[in-house]
Amino acid sequence: MARYELKLPKMGESVAEATITSWVKEIGDTIDIDDTVVEVATDKVDSEVPSEVEGTLVEILFDKDTVVQVGQTIAIIEIAGNQENQDENQREDTKKAIVAVEKTISEAKNTVSKTIDTSESDRFYSPLVKNIAKEEGISLEELETVKGTGKENRVTKTDILSYLKDRKNKIKATDTVQNTVKSVKVETPKVTKKPSVPLTLTGQDEIIDMTRMGKLVAKHMVDSVQTSAHVQSFIEIDVTNIVAWRNKVKNAYQKREGEKLTFTPIFMQAVAQTIKKHPMINIAVDGDKIIKRGNINLGMAAALPDGNLIVPVIKNADQLSLVGITKQVNNLAVKARGNQLKPDDIQGGTYTVTNVGSFGSITGTPIINQPQVAILALGAIVKKPAVIETPEGDFIGIRQKMMVCHSYDHRVVNGALGGMFIKTLKEILEAWDVNQDF
Repeated sequence: MARYELKLPKMGESVAEATITSWVKEIGDTIDIDDTVVEVATDKVDSEVPSEVEGTLVEILFDKDTVVQVGQTIAIIEIAGNQENQDENQREDTKKAIVAVEKTISEAKNTVSKTIDTSESDRFYSPLVKNIAKEEGISLEELETVKGTGKENRVTKTDILSYLKDRKNKIKATDTVQNTVKSVKVETPKVTKKPSVPLTLTGQDEIIDMTRMGKLVAKHMVDSVQTSAHVQSFIEIDVTNIVAWRNKVKNAYQKREGEKLTFTPIFMQAVAQTIKKHPMINIAVDGDKIIKRGNINLGMAAALPDGNLIVPVIKNADQLSLVGITKQVNNLAVKARGNQLKPDDIQGGTYTVTNVGSFGSITGTPIINQPQVAILALGAIVKKPAVIETPEGDFIGIRQKMMVCHSYDHRVVNGALGGMFIKTLKEILEAWDVNQDF
């Protein structure tokens, strides 16, 4: 019998790990090609890992809720066949691979046994960081206070070593003061977690556990507010021409393309054009460095069936025609509603647009989708009386208006850029040609 190593596949751009959520197959189960063996989850999307071979599952190398790196072997499948007919080199490679897996597991177990228990924390810590913390006598409560500069504010090796250096300097300074002023007793106040406000429950109340995704979204939002200095700029846009144009062409568009033309792709195209005029809004922050993105990948907030929001991404939106963007928008929206988004569908966004108007809101102040530095909220389109300027003079007319809110990170985006961005967007949308084709 030959042995096949089932590895954790690549889960999308910049995704290096995933959490095992459940094993669909158990040891001893027969497996066909494309059978789902295990379900895994990244920070937002659940995925299935299928088998590429037929055989029997003989080993499961990681338990449920374990974080596994991309490329790691997670299970062994025994393939039916005559072992005597295998090439000697293949047999030797298989043995080496099994030994390597066993060694990896053994090293992982030894590493885990040397680290502190972080199971009660919502924060991710690498085995190396946990090992350093245990060796230096840092409790989980103290570790939670260490500021992280890694991806999603994770604590890196540099972060914890810098913290230890500052900690030792403070202890040294305290010892110096105590030795110099013997009569003064220095007491260090205890650091305690702020107690939560007690809740009073009645017999009519219902306790509902947050979903895994709900917890992740909540943490992501809090982390974003704590990371970025949020500032908002607002502007009202006259979209009368766009409404008139869509009403004129929507039936013909649906007949030709087989799908609906909504306002979202029109606005997405205008946002992509605006970013090209103001590329410094299409950036990310990495410590004290600014990363200027080479691609314009637009995230669009979409609602999931359970009420949570997710942000699928339209890649290279500035290179797509209106028809191309419309197809991308409709396809991603359908996949989101059907829980069919893949990890790559939500990776690589450089700027996000959320349509709060779809819920009837006039406007909103959205939270930045890290590690981006800006997000645009589109309000509802409403009819309003407005002053219309003409060569013959001003008069009052009914116009279709939309309020937009631009939230941006004031650490790297100043008010001039934040305001100019939506001013340019307004100019592009209000100059819409009602006679153009689609």
